Formats: sequence, C-alpha cells, structure tokens
Amino acid sequence: MTQPPGQAEFFFSSEREPHALRAREILRRHAEIRSLAGRNAWSALLVALLVVAQTSLAELVSHVPFWAALCAAFLVGAFLDHTLWVLIHECAHNLVFRRASWNRIAAIAANLPHVLPSAISFQTYHLKHHAFQGVYELDADIPSRWEARLVGRSALGKALWLLFFPIFQITRPPRLREIRLFEPWVFVNIGAQLAYDVAVWMVLGPKAFLYLAVSFFFSVGLHPLGARWIQEHYLVLEGQETSSYYGPLNVVALNVGHHNEHHDFPFVPWNRLPAVRWAVPEVYDALFFHRSWTLLLLRFVFDRRLSLFSRTIRSERGLKAVLQGDSAAA
Repeated sequence: MTQPPGQAEFFFSSEREPHALRAREILRRHAEIRSLAGRNAWSALLVALLVVAQTSLAELVSHVPFWAALCAAFLVGAFLDHTLWVLIHECAHNLVFRRASWNRIAAIAANLPHVLPSAISFQTYHLKHHAFQGVYELDADIPSRWEARLVGRSALGKALWLLFFPIFQITRPPRLREIRLFEPWVFVNIGAQLAYDVAVWMVLGPKAFLYLAVSFFFSVGLHPLGARWIQEHYLVLEGQETSSYYGPLNVVALNVGHHNEHHDFPFVPWNRLPAVRWAVPEVYDALFFHRSWTLLLLRFVFDRRLSLFSRTIRSERGLKAVLQGDSAAA
C-alpha cells in the first residue's frame, strides 16, 4: 500500500479488497457461519416504532424553546435517526423481507424522518461499495479528490465536513460510472418524502421540521455517531482499510459497528453479527478495532495526520462479495 510522497493523494493498493478472500477462508474452516444467514422481519416493526417515535418527538419539541429543540435533536433525535439509517442499510441488503420490493418499501418508510429522500439511491451505491470497495470510479463511499483537497487537514475543515456530510455525499454520484442515478423506485422515494415533509411542516409546524432536519444532520455528521463513517474505512491504522467498533453504542446502533464482519458476510442480519465475531475470535480480535466513537471523532478532527485522503483506493475490481447468490436466496 503506497501513498505518493509530497502530495495530497489517497493510499493506493494493488491488491483486491480483503473481504471476499477472507470470508472464503473463514468458511473453509467454519462452515457453521452459513447458518447465520437469513432475514430479520422484526426489523420492520422497529422501523414502524422508530418512525412513530421520531415524528411524535417532532410534535413535542414544536412546543419548546428553540435551544431545547436543538438539544433534543442532538441527545435523542440523532440516535433515533441513526438507528433508522442502520435499518435502511438492512433493507438495502434485503435482510428484512424476502421480496426486494417489500424491503424497498420498508426502507422508504425508515427514510421519512430524515427529511431528504435517499433510501433507494443508498441501496444502489452501497451494493457497489461492497462489490468494488476502493475503486474510485465505482465506490461512492470514497470522498472525491476535490472534496478531500477542499477539506484539508485543519480541525475546522474536518469539523465542517462532518457537519455537512450529507451535502458532500450528494456531490459524489456524478463521478461514478456504471450507476444509474434514477429509476422508478427513486421517484417513489422522492414522492413519499415530499408528502411526509409537507405534512410535518403544515400539521406540526416549522420547528418540528427543523428538529427532524437537525436530527438527521447530527445522526451522520458532527456527533459521536458520525465517527462511524471514520471507523469503517479510514486508515486510522495504516494498512487496514476496514475496522470494526465494539463499544457500547452498538446497542442502540444495532451492531453496525461490526463492520469487518458485515463486509465479510453481508448476508448476516444485524442481530447475528456479534455471533460472527464470537465464532472466529482468532480472526476479528486480531484485527485493529475501536472501542469509542467519541474518542475517534476527536482524533479525526484534531489529528493532522488524518484527512479525507486517509483512504485506500485500487484499480483492481476484485471479487464480488462472497456468497452473493446465497444472500439473494437466503
């Protein structure tokens, strides 16, 4: 893994992404992990409960002072929205229902309190991320070069990047090849989102809408939860391009911190990801992992050695996620 000396650039690897080959080796020795594949239909109930809870909180904060609404968004709303993001992620892998269309409907429902329509597009880009991790022209999880240069290494630049993370993500799709920006389900997502947003604004009021918007930005940005995006693929430890988080926030984040396990076995639903680690501790405990998203957030912001260029890119497309067929048929 190399980085061009004396210039701002990503680390380059001539090797394939590590997950497919590691998963095959694990399955060769631990075939019982296949039994963890499947779906968790209870995730749909969680979607319904969390959407109702977040909408109800939006109604409650519409009657409190502005500062109290912002505090509620940071302390409560961000966590609810982040959990809904994890459930959208589950739907993207078809880990809730057997039918793809039902998973998309559940994802659109989970997307409602987020104010911006993104569930269907996320599925498209996220599955490409799994298949072509680190390929600059195909992986939307990689920051754009102009984005990394603009943000730089200053604490202020990185903090602002985290604060406006969803906006920066919107700028990435045009650079990606082989990905259709629009399909019929995208318009369904947009229509449902617009209807929800207008209803919140008209029925609950502007302050309720603001609460939802701020909760959304905190859930993926300048918040301990936002460190998840750094944890997953930033080179905090040079040479390891995917890292897991095994801290207490996994309880409210539905085990999303188990990111090496998820990339190795994307057909395993959120409630069984810890079982993957427990089955092969000699593999996952030997890898570097994080115990605190808060400490990671602070380190990323203030450590000038870390920047948006602290990512691995490759030209080798590599292998698609192992057992992709098993995932579709499970």
